[in-house]
Amino acid sequence: MPAGEPSWSADLYAAALRAGHGPLYLRRADGSLLPLEVERWCAEADAVDLEVVRWCEGAVLDVGCGPGRLVAALIAEGRRALGIDVSDAAVARTVGLGGPALRRSVFDPVPGEGRWGTALLLDGNLGIGGDPRALLDRLARLLAPGGLLIAETVPGDIDERELVRVDDGRGGGGAPFPWARLGTPALLRLARSAGWRLDGQWAAGGRRFVALRSRAASRTAEQPNSTAVISSQRARNPSPESVVDAR
Repeated sequence: MPAGEPSWSADLYAAALRAGHGPLYLRRADGSLLPLEVERWCAEADAVDLEVVRWCEGAVLDVGCGPGRLVAALIAEGRRALGIDVSDAAVARTVGLGGPALRRSVFDPVPGEGRWGTALLLDGNLGIGGDPRALLDRLARLLAPGGLLIAETVPGDIDERELVRVDDGRGGGGAPFPWARLGTPALLRLARSAGWRLDGQWAAGGRRFVALRSRAASRTAEQPNSTAVISSQRARNPSPESVVDAR
């Protein structure tokens, strides 16, 4: 999310991640506040998160990994995983949990482009950049042919694009940046038009998820998960560049 990077890497968000709690919000143009679940993000992966982990295939790219609970859970299960986030504080916390992570926008060059088995867009990260179609197109290029995208959606048939800012609810706020919110119906409409197909959808713990499959490879193409699973005997904290190696 190029336009949003300065706000997500600013003091309010970083301070909340370091403290492990909010309050923290996204303030919308009309003044209303969307709560950010900092406490849940900074906790260990819960049962709902672990169900997402079970859906994952091959090497996993957690886009907007935040403080790293999903990356840590994946590594603990012996999977290859990498978190990317525009916040130094998020990357530091992820690495502190034993998970490889890079300070990187999803729209910047990412290690293993075109070879990831699964990409994650959880905790509102479907909104990154304020243009879900551009984000879906970018993830299609990051995933291996036939790769899996697991996205978390908001309740209802919501399709919102607007400028928001990180806010502590006490008068402190960052610069505005574009953001989006999609419910499952809106995401499915957009995904179909962008060439994705539905692989599954479910709800758990008050949260909603959609699994989408990118275009499949040709018959002669390399299978996407041929080298994607890491042995549980390997190091728990590999370098980010070594997470995906399809050579």
